[in-house]
Amino acid sequence: MKLKAMLRSTVAAAAVAASVLLTGATATPTPTPGPVPDNPTDPVRASEYWLDGAGIREAWKTTRGEGVTIAIIDTGIGKVPSVFGNAVVDGTDVSGNGSSDGRTPVGAVDGDHGSWVASLAAGRGKADGTGMIGVAPEAKLLSVSVGFGAAAAVPFVEQVATGIRWAVDHGADIINMSFTTNTLDWDESWDDAFLYAYEHDVVVVVAAGNRGSGTDVIGAPATIPGVLTVGGVDQTGTASVEASTQGITIGISAPSEGLLGVSADGELSMWRGTSGASPIVAGVAALIRSAHPDLDAANVINRIVKTALPVPGVTEVPDPLYGYGLLDASAAVTASVPLVDENPMGDLEEWVRLYRRAQAQPAPDPEVTPVEIEPLPAADPPTEPGSPLLPSADSLRYGTLPLIALTAPGILIALGVTAAARRIRSARKQSTPAP
Repeated sequence: MKLKAMLRSTVAAAAVAASVLLTGATATPTPTPGPVPDNPTDPVRASEYWLDGAGIREAWKTTRGEGVTIAIIDTGIGKVPSVFGNAVVDGTDVSGNGSSDGRTPVGAVDGDHGSWVASLAAGRGKADGTGMIGVAPEAKLLSVSVGFGAAAAVPFVEQVATGIRWAVDHGADIINMSFTTNTLDWDESWDDAFLYAYEHDVVVVVAAGNRGSGTDVIGAPATIPGVLTVGGVDQTGTASVEASTQGITIGISAPSEGLLGVSADGELSMWRGTSGASPIVAGVAALIRSAHPDLDAANVINRIVKTALPVPGVTEVPDPLYGYGLLDASAAVTASVPLVDENPMGDLEEWVRLYRRAQAQPAPDPEVTPVEIEPLPAADPPTEPGSPLLPSADSLRYGTLPLIALTAPGILIALGVTAAARRIRSARKQSTPAP
């Protein structure tokens, strides 16, 4: 929806009122003058209710993101001088359909998406302090153009893995990915890509997804341990029904409704979704890294979640709708937060160790030690062949002689018994009287 006519109406007043509902603030703080001017009374700036609602203008009193680089892995950042000017310092295309600098929007439907995301993260605004401004207007941007669906000649999982590695190798301190795959699982190639980012101390911020787009629960990359997953709320700080989703890995909530974005052609548009909430948080991460350059990625994320504003009625965190609470950029930049040794959003390396099957390695050949065996005695020489009808020495030794030895006593006994029987009968006959 274009805002040319809308911005001349009462949107500014409504947006300012919405910012008060979100924070309870009663006045707009005046930012410290800096290289990027800000005119809070400008209708466009006043419509950016999150600048006050999430404490971003207050955080600007400390930093505006100087010295930090945010990589936008999306459909490409358009060449809009009044918004991006010198912000985009490098880029590439991983879709196979874009330009080598990553500045040509990819996709007929989603081509403006990357520009909207980038303008929320680090848009410069106009030189007179009017026009849309990003959360970290002095941060640098990297444009990594990807294509969704038919808008790419390269498989999407490969695009993401390649894009992450390119961003890390070209100096990204923060990576923003405002997309979802609508599935809890992810390709194993992403294990190495995300670990590569973590090993190089890069903060990875991702969108939770939107019910209005068919995402009922979070999907990858929002399910990957270690990323900071962003849920969405409306102007009152209530979890958005259409422009957000839910899941146990949500870490922080940020505005996702009534958002502004600069299209690739320079036109101002209104949009919604966690695709916009994510770069707002990525911009705050840039403010933290600028103000605290000694902090590693785990502690940058920890400051964001530990300084979140509590949500009334939420008793346990992280909550599946709000995570740790509502984004508070001022507290994230200036509060005293104890250091941590681990990323509060999880450990991908440990997850891989527990749940991925180890690559099968061939079993090593066993070492065989030869065993010495004493030689057997020489075999008996073969006997001379003879007639099978004549007894041999062995048949006499093992057959005939034993048989004679066993049979002879039996014969003698039988003869003795017979002789005895005859003598008994003869004696009976002699003793029997005649009739």
